[in-house]
Amino acid sequence: MAMEALGRLYNVVPIAAGQGISLKTSAAVTFVCTGNDTFTLTVATTFAGSYVTPPTTAIGGGLIRVKYTNPQTNGTGVWTQVKLASGSYANSATISSGTVVFAVYPIDLTPSTSGGGGTNYAYIKCSVGSSGLVTAIAGDLTEQRSPQNLPALGA
Repeated sequence: MAMEALGRLYNVVPIAAGQGISLKTSAAVTFVCTGNDTFTLTVATTFAGSYVTPPTTAIGGGLIRVKYTNPQTNGTGVWTQVKLASGSYANSATISSGTVVFAVYPIDLTPSTSGGGGTNYAYIKCSVGSSGLVTAIAGDLTEQRSPQNLPALGA
């Protein structure tokens, strides 16, 4: 029997707006955001800690380097890549309609690569300005497990 993708390839938080998401168990967390809104990233060292603007990384001033937009939320549109100019990075994304997708890599927040003064940020939030929707997908899991044995991402 083949192992399911949930637990092997990814873990998911379907309603993730403003929710602390663990960066400990995956190589990346991808945020899928819909609605006419601005989606802003903050980070913390613990789940219940103080969430702050991500520190400047060694490669630029934010965590979002590439994002993908789609004018449709029902699968009838095509994705467009939006790559920020060389040396430009952001900690928020704004859309007027449709969907925006961007990934965050925990490696960009570890003491060896960040300007965070040795702080290891283990949690991230994607907050909305008003009523946007956010789903978080933790991908490239560091340990594969059956779905019922996956750790909680929001704890």
